Amino acid sequence: MITPKLVNISVKVNGVVRQALVEPRTTLVDFLRDTLFLTGTHVGCEHGSCGACSVLLDGDPVRSCCMFAVQADGLSVTTVEGLAPERGRLSEIQDAFCEKHALQCGYCTSGMLIATHALVERHPHPNEGQIREAISGNLCRCTGYQQIVDATLYATAEKESTHG
Repeated sequence: MITPKLVNISVKVNGVVRQALVEPRTTLVDFLRDTLFLTGTHVGCEHGSCGACSVLLDGDPVRSCCMFAVQADGLSVTTVEGLAPERGRLSEIQDAFCEKHALQCGYCTSGMLIATHALVERHPHPNEGQIREAISGNLCRCTGYQQIVDATLYATAEKESTHG
């Protein structure tokens, strides 16, 4: 039996530097789920078509099923778990998804949150067209997308001041 060669990688995941020995063929999604136990990133089509496995790589959304963990060596990865400002609190986008019922079965939710988060980081007040473009690479079978658009608009709306 041939023992696979292992490669030492160092990846900053959700703000914490993580080191591990991985086989060169280990995908980033498998590394996140099976090695780091960050199961919020979902495995969908395994071909990069559905977007369920999306994560942020140095701030840009990528399909983690289409890249190897060794390719992330030295880089920063943010998973859906890393979007929250602190443990036990939701980000604005995550809260808005709950408020506007932008999830049903939940399978696409992590990828949709990554896509909308990345958009809002670049365009703090996106319009409907920008939101639809940002989520266009993510498949959702349940919501019809409108609630996701509504949630993103809700999360990024200028909040009225309640100062009296």
